[in-house]
Amino acid sequence: MPGIIVQREGGPGSTEVAPGGELTFGRDPSTGLTLADPAVSRVAGRVRAMDGYWLLSNLSRAATYVVENPEGAGEYLRARPRRLDMPVPFEFARVLIPAGTGTVSFLVFAPAQMYADPDAPDDTGGDATAIPYPLDVGAKYFLVLVALCEPRLRDPSSVVIPTVPEIIERLGDAPGRGGLTRAAVNFHIDYLAAAKLRVKDPAPEGRAAKADWQRAALVSLALRFNLVRDEHLALLPAPEAPRGGEGGVSESDVRG
Repeated sequence: MPGIIVQREGGPGSTEVAPGGELTFGRDPSTGLTLADPAVSRVAGRVRAMDGYWLLSNLSRAATYVVENPEGAGEYLRARPRRLDMPVPFEFARVLIPAGTGTVSFLVFAPAQMYADPDAPDDTGGDATAIPYPLDVGAKYFLVLVALCEPRLRDPSSVVIPTVPEIIERLGDAPGRGGLTRAAVNFHIDYLAAAKLRVKDPAPEGRAAKADWQRAALVSLALRFNLVRDEHLALLPAPEAPRGGEGGVSESDVRG
């Protein structure tokens, strides 16, 4: 099983760490990865390679480190001061350390994650395992769910949740849409909330929840459990190009 590769971002060379091995980092030249910044601890931390994943230890007394997934949709982890052997699930990660002029960083390349064969036969016998969220990606309700999740998929920091009229407009030319009406979209949202994802009203008993609680809960759950992913955006019609001339500025924009 291969270990991990650690590389100073923007710097030459890299270090391979075999499973069971470790690499220290900090501003002290005696560390395996030197980060020459006066605000970085002399021995700031260490990475340890395991079979199929790696661990990060933050040996600083005051600084919190951030581990980003550059290939993901904004996922990141925080390693608080003195946190030892924090498992990092990213195959490719950027470790950010507060420094005197912003941050210093290094990259970690880990082995590809391993998965069991989904087509392998179940030899345990007994009843089959139920699917927790049985979604059909070819169904109209799934198309509605993708449209709901689109703003967050394209920008993880977005707080926009499309309204029903916006969903109808967004799905205008989607294959198999079949003329979704306001009532149909509301039906699909109710169906997703009650039967497929089984989200619950967050308001205390006896109090009314906000009108958009179902849509917000569906988006949150679908993205948290990776039920709707970037590749599902291909099910939606291509976004419309900005109207007007070059740069999307129309004549009315110019006139004010």
